[in-house]
Amino acid sequence: MGGANGRGLADLIDSPPVIRIYTGKGDDGTTGLLYGGRVRKDDAVIEANGAVDEAQAALGLIRAEAERGSELDDMLVAVERELYVLMAELATAPDNRHKLTPSVTMVTEGMVTELAHRTDALGERYTMPPEFVLPGQNRVAALCDYARTVIRRAERLAIGVAADGSQVVPYLNRLSSLLWAMGRWQEEGHSLPSRTTHTTHTTKEN
Repeated sequence: MGGANGRGLADLIDSPPVIRIYTGKGDDGTTGLLYGGRVRKDDAVIEANGAVDEAQAALGLIRAEAERGSELDDMLVAVERELYVLMAELATAPDNRHKLTPSVTMVTEGMVTELAHRTDALGERYTMPPEFVLPGQNRVAALCDYARTVIRRAERLAIGVAADGSQVVPYLNRLSSLLWAMGRWQEEGHSLPSRTTHTTHTTKEN
């Protein structure tokens, strides 16, 4: 027999199961770690991971302004995916670190080096301003500067929880530099210095 919405019993049986986005396990104020274990949601590790999560969302705001398939879009997609690797490492208890997989659930030196290369490549396009600049020359550049500050906060929080020898903090440090360079790139050499009222034109000659 059909129900009020016109769907029969067979339709309901054949429907895919409902996947809930909540489990209720965190109602006690704890959250699960990768490979097992639970900690309080206000644990320093979760605070650090939460800041990285915010940073990833901030990068998403930049990407929402980018043309799909553009150089900016591709660069941001790569970094957003790498931040999942970083969060996986942070969310792993010390006694489970041997289970981490390089570049999948653990940040590697190669990932850090690649960020440095991307930053250097952007720096070759424009002479970077020798002083602080005022955010807000355009929307995308401002979002890059905002994302950089969130990454800096994540870096500060990660210092206290990253394992010895981990590349988490170096990665976040390089990433903040990349976001600063990206902001200047998006300003196309027209940065506004913090100490003057004159726009600085810093486009490099080819």
